[in-house]
Amino acid sequence: MLAAVRSALEELVKEKGSEYVTVPMIAERAGVNPSSIYRRWGDLPTLINEIATYRLDPARPLPDSGDLRQDLLAWAGELVTHYSIPVNAALLRAGAATAGEQESDCLRNRRSEAVMFVERAGAVIGSDEIIDHIVAPVIYRVIFAPWTLTGETAAGLVEQLFSRTP
Repeated sequence: MLAAVRSALEELVKEKGSEYVTVPMIAERAGVNPSSIYRRWGDLPTLINEIATYRLDPARPLPDSGDLRQDLLAWAGELVTHYSIPVNAALLRAGAATAGEQESDCLRNRRSEAVMFVERAGAVIGSDEIIDHIVAPVIYRVIFAPWTLTGETAAGLVEQLFSRTP
């Protein structure tokens, strides 16, 4: 069921835009009963939030070269590449719009990854600095200025982060 619902949501977001997608539409496209979706996810915002982050699974292997700068460059590149795909960007925008006052899964997962990089490297850079200088600018661009996400975005953000630290 999960794969069918995920595919249906992605297709509908591509076709109609996330603001026009409903649980009954997703259920019909996925060939499941809407009550199954409500039982599993509770509501549309929760479903969108989960699907928006599934491809960047927090259990995936993260860069581990032994060099924090290189690891962050690879990680930032992964984020840029992921959100350069229009449906991923649309799902992120939808997830952000429905998160309200709560921290989204996307931010929670990226924060955990930033903490892991800092702990693994014993770095003088804090996880909040990584969020502020890498994740936040990428997410901002995805939501408000997707045309500014380029192949140089990741390298520029990592360079700015390291130029601010001793």
